[in-house]
Amino acid sequence: MKGKKKKFNISTLWQYYAMLIPGVVLTFIFSYIPLYGVIIAFEKYNVGMGFNSPWVGLENFRYLFSQPTFTRTIWNTLFISVWKLALGIIVPVTIAVLLNEMRSEKLKRFYQTLIYIPNFLSWIIMAGVLMDILSSTGAINTILAKLGMGTVNFLGDAKVFPWTMIVSDVWKGFGYGTIVYLAALLGIDPSLYESAMLDGATRWQQIKNITIPLLMPTIILMTVLSLGSVLNAGFDQVYNLYSPAVWETGDIIDTYVYRLGIQQAQYSVGAAVGLFKSLVSAIMVVTSYRLADKLAGYRIL
Repeated sequence: MKGKKKKFNISTLWQYYAMLIPGVVLTFIFSYIPLYGVIIAFEKYNVGMGFNSPWVGLENFRYLFSQPTFTRTIWNTLFISVWKLALGIIVPVTIAVLLNEMRSEKLKRFYQTLIYIPNFLSWIIMAGVLMDILSSTGAINTILAKLGMGTVNFLGDAKVFPWTMIVSDVWKGFGYGTIVYLAALLGIDPSLYESAMLDGATRWQQIKNITIPLLMPTIILMTVLSLGSVLNAGFDQVYNLYSPAVWETGDIIDTYVYRLGIQQAQYSVGAAVGLFKSLVSAIMVVTSYRLADKLAGYRIL
């Protein structure tokens, strides 16, 4: 019956629940027990006094929001993250459609393998590769110089750096993103294309009127689910590639927390920033799942 919830019988599914135990235990130890440490966001934390440091309430948050650097950091995070999210949907969808249109299976598999490789490299390795490619004597600037366009300081120019982060992140991850959309394309009924061909539709018209509309639920779902990580602009990537010269436009919340909490030993303020981010992210996760349920019919249970 429509709308009727399924009943789970634990006596027949206990093996699956048993498999969850190690993950639940580790999550509880490393994710829930440390939550007690959030208390330092409301204290003037002193290492010697530990959690018995003087209580200051919301003073750390007032100090935080009075700092121009923090509001600038939020803007940088949103700018980089939103562009990554948008291009992280558009590029994989485009590539998936193009791969789906290829007739040669060998060539298709070759290109798939080629675009998947960067996803399996860590940002430590990718940072080294990008530093070589984007340096003043690197491949990109060498090509630009030969074209008479001059060199670009990709990693040292504050105006260029955010776009370098956005494009390099999309380049690294779009291959993996195409997997979801290629799987969705395989679920499209071939008879729809056959009917369109009989009606004289061109390949572009088939993509426009059949492929894209049928991909739209998957696109909406992936977009909505990505909203929960809108404040995660990529710590590994930015930290390994940025420098003080680009802090104005490249500093994100995670790197800001790292500098305050670890490098400058401002533990209370760093914890306050982390707590603020966690609360906003929690709200975005709940909102994104509600939107996924409403727009794409997606539910965890």
